Amino acid sequence: MDKNPKKSTSRPRIEEDRISGKIYDRHLMGRLLAYGRPYWPMIVVAVLMIIGASALQTVGPYLTKLAIDRYITPGDLQGLPTIAWAYVGLLAAGFAIRYFQVLLTQYLGQKIIFDLRTEIFAHLQNLHQQYFDRNPVGRLMTRVTSDVESLNQVFTNGLVMIFGDIFLILGIVVMMLSIDFELALWVFSVIPFLFVVSFIFRKKVRIAFGEVRFFLARINAYLQERISGMSIVQVFNREKEDWERFSRINWDHTDAYIRTIFYYAVFWPVVEVISAIALALILFRGGWMIESQVVTIGVLVAFIQYARMFFRPISDLSEKYNVLQSAFASSERIFKLLDTHPAISSPADGMRPQKLEGAVEFQEVSFAYENDFVLRDINLNIAPGERVALVGHTGSGKTTLVRLLGRFYDVQKGRVCVDGIPVQNWDLPSLRSHMAVVPQEVFLFSDTILNNIRLGKPEIPEERVREAARLVNAAKFIEKLPEGYQTRVSEGGSNLSVGQKQLLGLARALVTDPEILLLDEATANIDSESEALIQSALERVLKGRTAIVIAHRLSTIQRLDRIVVMHRGEIREQGSHQDLLKKRGLYYKLYQLQYQPGKKAAS
Repeated sequence: MDKNPKKSTSRPRIEEDRISGKIYDRHLMGRLLAYGRPYWPMIVVAVLMIIGASALQTVGPYLTKLAIDRYITPGDLQGLPTIAWAYVGLLAAGFAIRYFQVLLTQYLGQKIIFDLRTEIFAHLQNLHQQYFDRNPVGRLMTRVTSDVESLNQVFTNGLVMIFGDIFLILGIVVMMLSIDFELALWVFSVIPFLFVVSFIFRKKVRIAFGEVRFFLARINAYLQERISGMSIVQVFNREKEDWERFSRINWDHTDAYIRTIFYYAVFWPVVEVISAIALALILFRGGWMIESQVVTIGVLVAFIQYARMFFRPISDLSEKYNVLQSAFASSERIFKLLDTHPAISSPADGMRPQKLEGAVEFQEVSFAYENDFVLRDINLNIAPGERVALVGHTGSGKTTLVRLLGRFYDVQKGRVCVDGIPVQNWDLPSLRSHMAVVPQEVFLFSDTILNNIRLGKPEIPEERVREAARLVNAAKFIEKLPEGYQTRVSEGGSNLSVGQKQLLGLARALVTDPEILLLDEATANIDSESEALIQSALERVLKGRTAIVIAHRLSTIQRLDRIVVMHRGEIREQGSHQDLLKKRGLYYKLYQLQYQPGKKAAS
């Protein structure tokens, strides 16, 4: 197997995931700086400390000039100790300022990143379901983790430290011009070449860093999906194919990163060459000026020190530019996420009733996830306390109806009403607090069984949790566990059977005492023994509640008030179990296929 896979030939278009351009850079910088606004006093103090440290650095070469011209050259060594102690004091003061400045900027960066990461997570919780349908989990994880950490470098080693480099450069320029104007101009003659090199470098690195962040998100998305589905990968012997695909994605990321390294490998030596040229000019012109007695040896030595100091912050600025480019590439994706407005949100004056009657209406409802309608002109009225079953072939639209009722999606046509009020007019948290959903695949968190049932709501007493577990016949297996309700559930509930997870999902739905109960294939994965236990509990559980039960097992719904038969997004039949059997329609065929698989259903 090739260990050095070639670059993928089907590279995704980077432009689709990022916006480039100088104007947008300013816009990004403005948004980034806005997160530091609550901490502006600390930022001001940090900048002042950096300016002070930079000012102290520029004094060192001047002290060297004084020592050479005033004491060493004339042979008067009495003043040298004073200069030496002044130099030591300068170094000590610079060290102290730098120490506290680093502490302050690191603290500042962590506070800003804490705020940003919290904002992203809160925003993700409010986004609509279709956004998560279209974006892999791994990509979103990249936004919250590595992209945010990239911005951390901006506030700790980027923006604030840039002030230090800029003021150091300005201080060196002022000192060189004040010491000798002509010699300073000779040094500055190489700056135009430096600007040209920096401009080319900036443009190339900008594109390369955008690709690095893009492919990192693809790696995370692919890893998350494959690791989550590792059992399927191994069962179907997909290891080799998945390794090859991952290698291609990984190589795309490596190739993009190598390009950034190449640009830096060229840029830094070029800066060193320009710096060497500047030193050569100082030595060449300074030697002639010393011979002409225009400048002193101390001036020449000071200029050599200043020249070395002058190009060091320029090299540091290129490193800061590295940080900024990585941050811009990350911030574009973060702000693209934050600028995604939830397609479904609560109205400002949304309904927040304390209690529901539980009436549900679907009025001429049509809905499509993309282009093709999965529901067409659905009319269905469910009275308060009525128990209704939805049956039909896979893809007939049963689960979609439940999602529309909880307003996880909005209809394209018609209205969905609860107690006569369209769901668009309800406060979303209030609407969903009166409902409980038991999906076909129950998701359990890495926490105790107690907290999984009450979903981290400490206001729900443990006694109510135990009662809900008892009603769905889950208490027996819970109490047999080593720590009972305090037993920790492993990731994804892997230490529980599918049936046990389903029972916990039922208990989770009941513990909030909802007026509307939605069961989406809640008994599909239950064995026959567990099904019998749940069947006996459903009579008590559904009593006094409006219930919509989606089921393939017709045995679990025969005693419900009404059965609605769906086919290809439309309601074809309604009635009780016996009435529908007498009609000998779709429900009759479903019943015969399930209970008499060897016989052909009557037409």
